[in-house]
Amino acid sequence: MHNRLTRGFGVAGLALLLAGAAAWVSQDVTAQMSMDADDIGGVVRSASGLEAGVWVIAETDDLDTRFRKIVVTDDQGRYLVPDLPAAEYDLWVRGYGLADSMPIQSRPGATVDLRATAAASPKEAAAVYPANYWYSLVEVPPPSEFPGTGDNGNGISPGMRNQAAWIDGLKQGCQLCHQLGNEATREILDPGNYDSTEAAWAHRVRAGQRGNLMEGYLRRFGEDRAVAMYAEWTDRIMAGEVPDAPPRPQGQERNVVLTMWEWGGETAYIHDEIATDKRDPTINAGGPIYGVEFANDKLVWVDPNTNEAHEVRIPVRDTPGEGDFESYIDQENLEPSIYWGDELIWNNPGNPHNPMMDAEGRVWMTHQIRGPGNPAWCREGSTNPYAQHYPMSRAARHAAYYDPATEAVELIDTCFNTHHLQFGYEHVERLYFSSVGPVIGWLDVEVYEETGDAEAAQGWCPIIVDTNGDGQITEWVNRAGELDPTKDKEMGGGWYGIVPDPTAENVVWAASGGVPGQIVRLEVGNNPPETCVAEYYQPPFENADAPIQGYSPRGIDITTDGIVWTALSGSGHMASFDRSQCTVLNGPTATGQHCPAGWTLHATPGPQMKGVTDHGSADFHYYNWVDQHDTLGLGPDVPIATGSTSDSLLAFLPEEEEFVILRVPYPMGFYSRGMDGRIDDPEAGWKGRGVWADYGTNAVWHTEGGKGTQSNLVKFQIRPNPLAH
Repeated sequence: MHNRLTRGFGVAGLALLLAGAAAWVSQDVTAQMSMDADDIGGVVRSASGLEAGVWVIAETDDLDTRFRKIVVTDDQGRYLVPDLPAAEYDLWVRGYGLADSMPIQSRPGATVDLRATAAASPKEAAAVYPANYWYSLVEVPPPSEFPGTGDNGNGISPGMRNQAAWIDGLKQGCQLCHQLGNEATREILDPGNYDSTEAAWAHRVRAGQRGNLMEGYLRRFGEDRAVAMYAEWTDRIMAGEVPDAPPRPQGQERNVVLTMWEWGGETAYIHDEIATDKRDPTINAGGPIYGVEFANDKLVWVDPNTNEAHEVRIPVRDTPGEGDFESYIDQENLEPSIYWGDELIWNNPGNPHNPMMDAEGRVWMTHQIRGPGNPAWCREGSTNPYAQHYPMSRAARHAAYYDPATEAVELIDTCFNTHHLQFGYEHVERLYFSSVGPVIGWLDVEVYEETGDAEAAQGWCPIIVDTNGDGQITEWVNRAGELDPTKDKEMGGGWYGIVPDPTAENVVWAASGGVPGQIVRLEVGNNPPETCVAEYYQPPFENADAPIQGYSPRGIDITTDGIVWTALSGSGHMASFDRSQCTVLNGPTATGQHCPAGWTLHATPGPQMKGVTDHGSADFHYYNWVDQHDTLGLGPDVPIATGSTSDSLLAFLPEEEEFVILRVPYPMGFYSRGMDGRIDDPEAGWKGRGVWADYGTNAVWHTEGGKGTQSNLVKFQIRPNPLAH
């Protein structure tokens, strides 16, 4: 595969490459295509003829940060890379069925044809396949082995009641943090250091600062059995097994333009990014794109106009290391990393997460500002009405915002743990938070700005369903209790994704994973906490009334007309939920599986895991987003899932019932946790719009290029045709 090391050709080698490029310049290209002085265009050919649906990559180090633009060839093998900053670029070709071409140096304004070469073997061709194709070769235990029989049986934990639970556990425990199936994970890079592949995998899941977390997750399955499964997968791959080839980009996929900037350092874990206010995509038009560097408590940003990257440390209020205020990531290695040895590369007492932008252009985020023990006004015995209703003794993450105008960070205390956050549509500015816990909380921003009083500005409610059907929440059974038809019921915690409803004031939706997992609708009402009431819906699973079964919602978003979309990360579906199709909303029969009519499931593209026929996509969908304002160009209210294991964003066109795969072919390892769309100029057509995402992997050195590689910010645009400029 091509990487930055291939640039060391020397003067003589460069002269030969340029001579070769000149030999391939077509005399008629400029007659076929319209080009500007800041474009590069040409034709891609191989011995087989014109190469359609392959990527042309332009890359430079001449700017403040490494910069790339990537386009796809049309059905005649033509390409046009538009709007390049003045610099010298390496220009080369990557495509399924091809070996990477040698880079040719060129500048904007040039017309250059490129020579492609067929891959010499299936293994060479497969080297550039997305990780999910390789991960599909994992052979999970068959359904007959579930539920597990433990250490004295088949080695699978008895808690794994079915194959779906096993698959979902692997996804939420392993794919949650990084790709599986890329070169760094599918092979053993230092096999001489181990007696067996199983020993290498046993070391891998214990290595580095996340080793304790990784090993803990595997124990839930039966660690030895999981390690044996992965070792057998690796053995087959290292013996020469390769997956089937993915299809080349087709249709609108050939209209995609990718623009990329490196940001963060070689150990940066940039969780996700924000470009604008979700409610108004023209906020911050043309301005910086911000990301939170989770592992080292930083806010990073790229200025797309100057191609510069910057960062600032996000402070905390208390002193880390005192009491129980410690780094979120372990400050020890169970075993040394093959990349970093015993070096501790991360320290994040604040662990900032999920930035969001308000109408003033301020960047809000969830952030731990102190130790987890809550102040008295959050706890039982407080006069705070929310604490009296549902006291909160601990909160491991709180809130903060960065004001670009003043370059200051404001720290805000919360009684509830915070995770994701979204601004609501109320007449007052309200910021809602998921908690990965038992409640959904909010901050009335205007109250906080006027008073500076965090207690006065915030509220929270548990997720309690009116299961007795009397129209109000009174006495309830707690999360661990059995359903009592005379009482209401508090539903389990772990509320992860969150989105306010634009069609109903004081209403917010949340999602929680697992098998089958669930989404909830919380109506806050006009007098919370007394008026808080929830509804509870599970994706169809083992449900005879549903034609398609699915499980494990993570992300959640909503269309402008109130249709909820969630990516089912476990089963691999893009799912919509239409509450208007439900005949039952609450009461004793509202047990979760009571509204299959509200759900529509669409299998996401890509292969299933080996030996799985019902539900078990090899891809992982960390989150999803709805393009309410047509910032991408595929239409308003288009739902998009992260293809976190497939190097892609997956846009679903509801009317056509088909996906558009927005693939990032280089550097391989594009692992996105979210996205945001912005309109910089509503009059500029496709050039004034774009969707932004980033390489949000926990281990950026698993990206193509290995150790020393940095994270990348990616802008996705769709032009009218592959040659538009």
